[in-house]
Amino acid sequence: MLDEYANVLIFLGIGALFVVVNLFIGSLIRPRNPSAEKLSTYECGEEPVGGSWIQFNIRFYVIALDFIIFDVEVVLLYPWAVVANDFGWYGFGAMSIFAVVLLLGLAYAWRKGALEWVRPKLSGRQAPVPAPAAGSRVG
Repeated sequence: MLDEYANVLIFLGIGALFVVVNLFIGSLIRPRNPSAEKLSTYECGEEPVGGSWIQFNIRFYVIALDFIIFDVEVVLLYPWAVVANDFGWYGFGAMSIFAVVLLLGLAYAWRKGALEWVRPKLSGRQAPVPAPAAGSRVG
């Protein structure tokens, strides 16, 4: 049974060897003349301004994750729709459960405001900070 995987293993070995040999040959023939301009950060031809350590708004990542989740849904839903007749009621039920779970996730994200680009400011009330218990020492 393992003989069947020998071709795959040989192919992977030859592919890995090809990559290593080409990287080695490239390191031998590439020019080595670094300069300050070549070592600087490349930003699409623009001169970098300011430091590179800036804080991004977390909404960029949340919206990207939401997009990926629903993009994967479409990627899985389209092939299923093409062969939906072959699956019968079992396939229909499985995909219905899948769609309901994703719709629940969408409703949750919508209710939490994760789909809003500009979230409303919280009211002046903040969560109360609990006072230390009587007799406890702080510090």
